[in-house]
Amino acid sequence: MQIILLERIEKLGGIGDVVTVKDGYARNYLLPNKKALRSNAANLKVFEANRAKIEADNAARRTDAEKLAETVNGVQVVLIRQASNAGQLYGSVSVRDIVEALHEAGHSSVSKAMVVLERPIKTLGVFDVRVNLHPEVAVTVSANVARSPDEAELQKQGINVIDQQFAEEAAEAEAAAEEFLETQAEATAEQDDAA
Repeated sequence: MQIILLERIEKLGGIGDVVTVKDGYARNYLLPNKKALRSNAANLKVFEANRAKIEADNAARRTDAEKLAETVNGVQVVLIRQASNAGQLYGSVSVRDIVEALHEAGHSSVSKAMVVLERPIKTLGVFDVRVNLHPEVAVTVSANVARSPDEAELQKQGINVIDQQFAEEAAEAEAAAEEFLETQAEATAEQDDAA
């Protein structure tokens, strides 16, 4: 189906472009959301008559999005979740969780449709998440997924808490082994002295 774009759509085109898309994509998404018009002579005339207004509205929305981008860009939200010792979450972090955390941080103008998460987050760590405030304005926020606020602070400093945990456990095991060997050596020495 041929359509006329009313706003910039990533990987399709800009305002006023006539493009061909699959029928379902046009009927179920682009047309109901007023992102496009069917391409025919009447709609072309309507679009050309309103082109200046459409472009002005788009520019105004882009300006508002750029102002919002200054406050949202680089924000780090902390999400406390339960996880195994290996760092696997019991569950996952979804778009809804990130949006709720952004709202708690005072960025209530960010909606679920704006957050782009390639796949759900299923491990501990700090992850970059893209937020599309406007088709032409995108920012990045950080999702810090940790088991406790203390771990979140360590991760914020760039420390991998799982590696640190394993290193501490290995150091404790090594110290216990050395203590055991010293105790055995002392016991052997006492037995030799007694004999």
